[in-house]
Amino acid sequence: MGAIVVTGVPGVGKTTVMTAAAEAKKLKVVVFGTVMFDEAKAKHGVKDRDDMRKLPPEQQRTIQKKAGEAIARMGDVVVDTHCTVKTSRGFLPGLPAWVLEALKPSMIILVEADPKEIWGRRQKDTTRSRDPDTPDDIARHQEINRAAAMAYATLTGATVSLVQNRDGKVDEAKKQILTVVA
Repeated sequence: MGAIVVTGVPGVGKTTVMTAAAEAKKLKVVVFGTVMFDEAKAKHGVKDRDDMRKLPPEQQRTIQKKAGEAIARMGDVVVDTHCTVKTSRGFLPGLPAWVLEALKPSMIILVEADPKEIWGRRQKDTTRSRDPDTPDDIARHQEINRAAAMAYATLTGATVSLVQNRDGKVDEAKKQILTVVA
């Protein structure tokens, strides 16, 4: 199978959709950010996942590399991650070359939604400390993710699929994922 990478902007619902699909198909899901957080917490004293974005890019790259290598050792998995990470210095690739080399993904699935829906989800989510993006900012981030996903596919030979996660339609998004991973 090779690694299947599932990505999307913060608040799109990729974890919700992927969890539903994984339960239906008995897939092993690994959250890249959790593996990174464990490393960042141990090495840099980071207190929560949202603080990782505030680390200098050099430290983020080192953490990404270690997480990618750790996940690659897990075998055939579905990797829940971000295609790009918005930082104070610009967008950081969520899957730089060294992570792609370790994971060798066979497929990249971009979970998307209407930017206004994502913005609304973020407003309701009090468990995270998110950037105060506008719907236009979210749309731009999704465009950047599409470009990055195609670049990643060019480097690895992976396919890229787009899955829509509309409000209240998790089952439809789950079905889309199950169709492409069948």
